Amino acid sequence: MATGQENNEAVHDPEPEAPARFPNRHEAGDLLAAVLTAYRDTDALVLGIPRGGVIVAAAVARQLGAELDAVISRKIAVPAQPELAMGAVTADGGVYVNERTVAAHDVSGEQLAAAIARETAEAKARQELFRGDRPPPRIANRTVIVVDDGLATGATMRATLRSVRAEHPARLMTAVPVGDWDACEEFQEEADEVVCLTVLGSTGAVGSHYDDFDPPDDETVRSLLGSFAPAVPDRRVG
Repeated sequence: MATGQENNEAVHDPEPEAPARFPNRHEAGDLLAAVLTAYRDTDALVLGIPRGGVIVAAAVARQLGAELDAVISRKIAVPAQPELAMGAVTADGGVYVNERTVAAHDVSGEQLAAAIARETAEAKARQELFRGDRPPPRIANRTVIVVDDGLATGATMRATLRSVRAEHPARLMTAVPVGDWDACEEFQEEADEVVCLTVLGSTGAVGSHYDDFDPPDDETVRSLLGSFAPAVPDRRVG
Protein backbone atom coordinates (compact mmCIF):
# COMPACT_ATOMS: atom_id res chain seq x y z
CA MET A 1 0.00 0.00 0.00
CA ALA A 2 1.34 3.43 -0.86
CA THR A 3 0.07 6.18 1.37
CA GLY A 4 0.93 9.82 1.72
CA GLN A 5 1.01 10.71 5.40
CA GLU A 6 0.34 14.08 7.01
CA ASN A 7 3.59 15.41 5.55
CA ASN A 8 2.98 13.62 2.24
CA GLU A 9 5.89 11.24 2.74
CA ALA A 10 5.53 7.88 1.00
CA VAL A 11 5.26 4.55 2.71
CA HIS A 12 6.89 2.07 0.35
CA ASP A 13 5.94 -1.23 2.00
CA PRO A 14 2.95 -2.92 0.32
CA GLU A 15 0.21 -4.34 2.50
CA PRO A 16 1.19 -8.02 2.97
CA GLU A 17 -2.45 -9.15 2.96
CA ALA A 18 -3.38 -7.27 -0.22
CA PRO A 19 -4.28 -9.77 -2.97
CA ALA A 20 -2.74 -9.71 -6.41
CA ARG A 21 -6.27 -10.17 -7.81
CA PHE A 22 -9.74 -9.22 -6.63
CA PRO A 23 -12.88 -11.33 -7.19
CA ASN A 24 -14.87 -8.27 -8.21
CA ARG A 25 -15.24 -4.55 -7.55
CA HIS A 26 -17.48 -5.04 -4.50
CA GLU A 27 -14.89 -7.12 -2.66
CA ALA A 28 -12.11 -4.79 -3.77
CA GLY A 29 -14.05 -1.95 -2.13
CA ASP A 30 -14.46 -3.92 1.09
CA LEU A 31 -10.70 -4.51 1.24
CA LEU A 32 -10.03 -0.85 0.49
CA ALA A 33 -12.36 0.22 3.29
CA ALA A 34 -10.43 -1.98 5.72
CA VAL A 35 -7.45 0.39 5.52
CA LEU A 36 -9.65 3.49 5.80
CA THR A 37 -11.24 2.70 9.15
CA ALA A 38 -9.98 5.96 10.65
CA TYR A 39 -12.73 7.67 8.63
CA ARG A 40 -15.59 5.41 9.77
CA ASP A 41 -18.64 7.30 11.07
CA THR A 42 -17.09 10.70 10.40
CA ASP A 43 -18.31 13.40 8.03
CA ALA A 44 -16.36 11.81 5.16
CA LEU A 45 -17.61 11.95 1.59
CA VAL A 46 -16.74 9.15 -0.83
CA LEU A 47 -16.73 10.09 -4.52
CA GLY A 48 -16.65 7.33 -7.14
CA ILE A 49 -15.55 7.82 -10.73
CA PRO A 50 -18.14 6.16 -13.01
CA ARG A 51 -18.74 3.69 -13.94
CA GLY A 52 -16.64 0.99 -12.31
CA GLY A 53 -15.25 3.30 -9.63
CA VAL A 54 -18.73 3.88 -8.23
CA ILE A 55 -19.10 0.16 -7.49
CA VAL A 56 -15.86 0.19 -5.48
CA ALA A 57 -16.77 3.51 -3.84
CA ALA A 58 -20.18 2.22 -2.77
CA ALA A 59 -18.56 -0.67 -0.90
CA VAL A 60 -16.15 1.78 0.77
CA ALA A 61 -18.95 4.18 1.72
CA ARG A 62 -21.11 1.38 3.11
CA GLN A 63 -18.29 0.06 5.29
CA LEU A 64 -17.39 3.54 6.55
CA GLY A 65 -20.96 4.77 7.02
CA ALA A 66 -20.09 7.65 4.68
CA GLU A 67 -21.99 9.69 2.11
CA LEU A 68 -21.58 8.55 -1.51
CA ASP A 69 -21.72 10.47 -4.75
CA ALA A 70 -20.20 10.31 -8.23
CA VAL A 71 -17.71 12.69 -9.75
CA ILE A 72 -17.64 12.64 -13.54
CA SER A 73 -14.35 12.63 -15.43
CA ARG A 74 -13.85 12.19 -19.16
CA LYS A 75 -10.64 11.28 -20.94
CA ILE A 76 -9.41 13.65 -23.66
CA ALA A 77 -8.08 11.36 -26.36
CA VAL A 78 -5.40 12.07 -28.93
CA PRO A 79 -7.11 12.60 -32.31
CA ALA A 80 -7.26 9.34 -34.29
CA GLN A 81 -5.95 7.43 -31.24
CA PRO A 82 -8.98 7.10 -28.95
CA GLU A 83 -7.19 4.72 -26.58
CA LEU A 84 -4.45 7.26 -25.79
CA ALA A 85 -5.22 9.97 -23.23
CA MET A 86 -3.72 13.41 -23.57
CA GLY A 87 -5.65 14.70 -20.56
CA ALA A 88 -9.04 14.69 -18.89
CA VAL A 89 -11.86 16.99 -17.83
CA THR A 90 -14.61 16.93 -15.21
CA ALA A 91 -18.20 18.11 -15.33
CA ASP A 92 -17.35 20.81 -12.78
CA GLY A 93 -14.64 22.39 -14.90
CA GLY A 94 -11.49 20.56 -13.85
CA VAL A 95 -8.98 20.17 -16.69
CA TYR A 96 -5.71 18.26 -16.88
CA VAL A 97 -3.62 18.29 -20.04
CA ASN A 98 -0.47 16.21 -20.53
CA GLU A 99 1.57 18.70 -22.48
CA ARG A 100 4.21 16.11 -23.39
CA THR A 101 1.62 13.88 -25.04
CA VAL A 102 0.08 16.84 -26.85
CA ALA A 103 3.47 17.88 -28.22
CA ALA A 104 4.56 14.34 -29.09
CA HIS A 105 1.49 13.84 -31.27
CA ASP A 106 1.44 17.33 -32.82
CA VAL A 107 -2.03 18.12 -31.49
CA SER A 108 -2.99 21.66 -32.45
CA GLY A 109 -4.46 24.20 -30.08
CA GLU A 110 -7.72 24.05 -32.01
CA GLN A 111 -7.90 20.26 -31.77
CA LEU A 112 -7.20 20.36 -28.05
CA ALA A 113 -9.80 23.08 -27.39
CA ALA A 114 -12.42 21.18 -29.39
CA ALA A 115 -11.71 17.95 -27.50
CA ILE A 116 -11.93 19.73 -24.14
CA ALA A 117 -15.26 21.34 -25.07
CA ARG A 118 -16.70 18.07 -26.40
CA GLU A 119 -15.71 15.98 -23.37
CA THR A 120 -16.76 18.65 -20.88
CA ALA A 121 -20.24 18.73 -22.44
CA GLU A 122 -20.41 14.92 -22.27
CA ALA A 123 -19.26 14.97 -18.64
CA LYS A 124 -22.01 17.44 -17.74
CA ALA A 125 -24.63 15.29 -19.49
CA ARG A 126 -23.49 12.20 -17.63
CA GLN A 127 -23.46 14.06 -14.31
CA GLU A 128 -27.09 14.95 -14.89
CA LEU A 129 -27.83 11.33 -15.81
CA PHE A 130 -26.31 9.94 -12.62
CA ARG A 131 -27.31 12.66 -10.15
CA GLY A 132 -30.74 13.58 -11.45
CA ASP A 133 -32.46 16.15 -9.25
CA ARG A 134 -30.25 15.54 -6.23
CA PRO A 135 -28.17 18.55 -5.15
CA PRO A 136 -24.39 18.15 -5.26
CA PRO A 137 -22.79 17.09 -1.99
CA ARG A 138 -21.01 19.55 0.26
CA ILE A 139 -17.25 19.29 -0.19
CA ALA A 140 -15.89 22.27 1.74
CA ASN A 141 -14.30 21.44 5.09
CA ARG A 142 -14.87 17.69 4.76
CA THR A 143 -12.62 14.69 4.24
CA VAL A 144 -13.18 13.64 0.64
CA ILE A 145 -12.06 10.22 -0.61
CA VAL A 146 -11.98 9.88 -4.41
CA VAL A 147 -12.22 6.23 -5.47
CA ASP A 148 -11.74 4.42 -8.77
CA ASP A 149 -11.38 0.72 -9.60
CA GLY A 150 -7.78 1.24 -10.69
CA LEU A 151 -5.16 3.78 -11.60
CA ALA A 152 -3.08 3.42 -14.77
CA THR A 153 -2.10 6.68 -16.49
CA GLY A 154 -4.04 8.70 -13.91
CA ALA A 155 -5.34 11.39 -16.28
CA THR A 156 -8.97 11.22 -15.15
CA MET A 157 -8.00 10.99 -11.49
CA ARG A 158 -5.73 14.03 -11.77
CA ALA A 159 -8.48 16.16 -13.33
CA THR A 160 -10.91 14.92 -10.67
CA LEU A 161 -8.63 15.78 -7.76
CA ARG A 162 -7.98 19.27 -9.11
CA SER A 163 -11.70 19.88 -9.52
CA VAL A 164 -12.46 18.66 -5.98
CA ARG A 165 -9.53 20.60 -4.49
CA ALA A 166 -11.02 23.82 -5.88
CA GLU A 167 -13.99 23.32 -3.53
CA HIS A 168 -11.74 23.42 -0.44
CA PRO A 169 -12.05 20.04 1.27
CA ALA A 170 -10.42 19.77 4.67
CA ARG A 171 -8.56 16.66 3.49
CA LEU A 172 -8.42 15.18 0.00
CA MET A 173 -7.59 11.52 -0.57
CA THR A 174 -7.46 9.13 -3.49
CA ALA A 175 -7.94 5.40 -2.95
CA VAL A 176 -7.75 2.54 -5.46
CA PRO A 177 -7.50 -1.24 -5.15
CA VAL A 178 -4.76 -1.41 -7.80
CA GLY A 179 -2.56 1.22 -9.37
CA ASP A 180 0.62 1.93 -11.25
CA TRP A 181 3.34 2.52 -8.67
CA ASP A 182 4.79 5.63 -10.32
CA ALA A 183 1.32 7.15 -10.70
CA CYS A 184 0.49 6.47 -7.06
CA GLU A 185 3.73 8.14 -6.01
CA GLU A 186 3.13 11.16 -8.26
CA PHE A 187 -0.37 11.66 -6.88
CA GLN A 188 1.04 12.64 -3.51
CA GLU A 189 1.47 16.05 -5.14
CA GLU A 190 -2.29 16.22 -5.80
CA ALA A 191 -3.78 14.52 -2.72
CA ASP A 192 -3.13 14.65 1.01
CA GLU A 193 -3.15 10.86 1.12
CA VAL A 194 -2.87 8.14 -1.51
CA VAL A 195 -3.99 4.57 -0.85
CA CYS A 196 -3.16 1.85 -3.37
CA LEU A 197 -3.55 -1.75 -2.17
CA THR A 198 -1.82 -3.56 -5.02
CA VAL A 199 0.77 -2.47 -7.58
CA LEU A 200 -0.31 -2.77 -11.19
CA GLY A 201 1.24 -5.78 -12.94
CA SER A 202 3.48 -5.80 -15.98
CA THR A 203 0.52 -5.90 -18.37
CA GLY A 204 -0.46 -2.39 -17.28
CA ALA A 205 -4.12 -3.43 -17.41
CA VAL A 206 -6.29 -2.76 -14.36
CA GLY A 207 -8.77 -5.44 -15.44
CA SER A 208 -6.10 -8.15 -15.24
CA HIS A 209 -6.28 -7.82 -11.45
CA TYR A 210 -9.99 -8.71 -11.30
CA ASP A 211 -11.71 -12.04 -11.85
CA ASP A 212 -14.89 -10.16 -12.82
CA PHE A 213 -14.24 -6.81 -14.53
CA ASP A 214 -17.39 -6.56 -16.63
CA PRO A 215 -18.42 -2.90 -16.84
CA PRO A 216 -21.61 -1.97 -14.97
CA ASP A 217 -24.32 -0.31 -17.02
CA ASP A 218 -25.58 3.21 -16.40
CA GLU A 219 -28.78 2.07 -14.71
CA THR A 220 -26.82 -0.02 -12.19
CA VAL A 221 -24.76 3.02 -11.27
CA ARG A 222 -27.82 5.27 -11.07
CA SER A 223 -29.63 2.80 -8.84
CA LEU A 224 -26.63 2.39 -6.56
CA LEU A 225 -26.18 6.13 -6.12
CA GLY A 226 -29.89 6.54 -5.50
CA SER A 227 -29.80 3.92 -2.74
CA PHE A 228 -27.36 6.10 -0.80
CA ALA A 229 -29.23 9.35 -1.41
CA PRO A 230 -31.21 10.83 1.50
CA ALA A 231 -34.96 10.60 1.23
CA VAL A 232 -36.66 13.67 -0.23
CA PRO A 233 -39.44 14.96 2.08
CA ASP A 234 -42.96 14.67 0.67
CA ARG A 235 -44.20 18.27 0.54
CA ARG A 236 -47.63 17.49 -0.85
CA VAL A 237 -50.39 19.19 1.09
CA GLY A 238 -52.82 16.61 2.45
